[in-house]
Amino acid sequence: MYAAYGSNLDPGRMRAYCPHSPMVGTGWLEGWRLTFAGDTVMPEGSVATVVESEGDQVFVALYDIHTFDAQALDDLEGVASGTYRKLHVRVATLEGDQFAWLYAFTGYEGGLPSAWYLSELATAAEKAGAPTDYVAALRARPAL
Repeated sequence: MYAAYGSNLDPGRMRAYCPHSPMVGTGWLEGWRLTFAGDTVMPEGSVATVVESEGDQVFVALYDIHTFDAQALDDLEGVASGTYRKLHVRVATLEGDQFAWLYAFTGYEGGLPSAWYLSELATAAEKAGAPTDYVAALRARPAL
């Protein structure tokens, strides 16, 4: 099954987390938007997540997650603790729609990311092949 990542698009970082799970493409979560939440979870600012939002879209990378890596990702994202929940979504790609899962923060939307974290997100999006205007919009978002 594919995993869609909007907040961790860096293929090198994902290889370190999931060495058996290659990146297989990119696409768009249509009807969703990237936002930040959990300002009380991280001392340096809010974390990236997605929420449903008609008319918006989020650039994502698709990874073919091997069973060896699936549990490690769940642990990394805090699924068992309830920090994040796993959602099944449809990703629009140039080859057609793909079904995937992603992690969404379980808390309320709100707060600002740290400038460092936002820069990491924008750089990762750039490495994954996000359009220039998408990366520019990320870099222009407010941060702490």
